[in-house]
Amino acid sequence: MLMLIVNAVNFGGFFYAAPGRKNATRGTKRMAAGVILNVMKRTAASLGASIEIRSLGERVRAHLRASNERGQSVVELALCLPILLLIMMGIFTFGIAINNYMMLNYAVSVGGRLLAVSRGQTTNPCADTAAAVYGAAPILVPANLSFTIVLNGNTYTGTSCSSGSTTTGAAGNLAMGTTAQVTATYPCNLTVLGVNYAPGCTLTARISEMVQ
Repeated sequence: MLMLIVNAVNFGGFFYAAPGRKNATRGTKRMAAGVILNVMKRTAASLGASIEIRSLGERVRAHLRASNERGQSVVELALCLPILLLIMMGIFTFGIAINNYMMLNYAVSVGGRLLAVSRGQTTNPCADTAAAVYGAAPILVPANLSFTIVLNGNTYTGTSCSSGSTTTGAAGNLAMGTTAQVTATYPCNLTVLGVNYAPGCTLTARISEMVQ
């Protein structure tokens, strides 16, 4: 079989090596190439292999198609990446605001429960409540928290409502069976890539407890 391939190649080379001969027409050249190709295919088939013959034009077209697909992928990525980044940053920013809100609610509930059991034990219930809120919300900035405390119908703002004794002033308003209300506000930041989508955003938490 190998000798047959060599002979076929020599046969084809006979026509190609002497292109000036009058009898070497295009038809005979194509016939010689066909004989060589058929012999090579049969030999490869007998050996369990395969031969793929592609013209130069086919290879160029395949390469161009692959290049076009890669270029298309790059363009699609360039178009989609900013949108994906915007969505991811929005989710991250919104998640921080939700976490702050949940922590603020928890901290205010802690402060309200402390206030409800502080009757007769403090002369500054507002300061004690604010300190409890600060301790329960360590990731919140204390300076950004604002408080409004209502004791027996009397409203106090800020973090201090000092009294001279436990029975006068704000401390005296901690009467058993009355309602003590604590409200706290905290600013939220919904800025994504330099754009603030909620400039007036404020988180608010409120709790009412019966004074013990």
